[in-house]
Amino acid sequence: MMQKLVLASNNAGKVREFRELLAPLNFEIIPQGELGIAAAEEPHHTFVENALAKARHASAASGLPALADDSGICAHALDGEPGVHSARYAGIESDNMANNQKLIAALQGKVDRGAHYVCALVMVQSANDPEPLIVQTRWYGQIIDEAKGNHGFGYDPHFYLPELGSTAAELEPSEKNLMSHRGQALRELIAQLQSRAE
Repeated sequence: MMQKLVLASNNAGKVREFRELLAPLNFEIIPQGELGIAAAEEPHHTFVENALAKARHASAASGLPALADDSGICAHALDGEPGVHSARYAGIESDNMANNQKLIAALQGKVDRGAHYVCALVMVQSANDPEPLIVQTRWYGQIIDEAKGNHGFGYDPHFYLPELGSTAAELEPSEKNLMSHRGQALRELIAQLQSRAE
């Protein structure tokens, strides 16, 4: 029997990735929007705090276990910006292209083009769960000016992986899931879930 799990996101790319990665564990992923749940406020300065706020909000509104992630990209030469503001870097209504353009502009003239994606993943069994499962992972690469690739979303077309000679957007989804910040975090979360069940 599949266990229902509310995903505190309506991002189509994230929904697809979570469904693929959690399918083997018999979780039925339900985006919060399908239940009429509005997005939670994200006032915090850290990925973990925002993910926890989103998970508790979705669980309280649905009465179901909830999973939330807060993720973004941190450019080393920009003191970690855009960080928790990655999705809205170019403004509240900004899209991926606008966000990427602002990041590229901010990095003009910078020698260090290093960056890393961060994923903080939180799962709660209930809104007041005193023991939420929390993992945080990183995926390292470099920011390049020219967009390459048609897969992925967000900053993926500009997130270059020197060891592979390609951007994250040039990877097939299954290949990306093996190494991405979100893939790492989910595997770590799954390991924690399995250890709890033993």
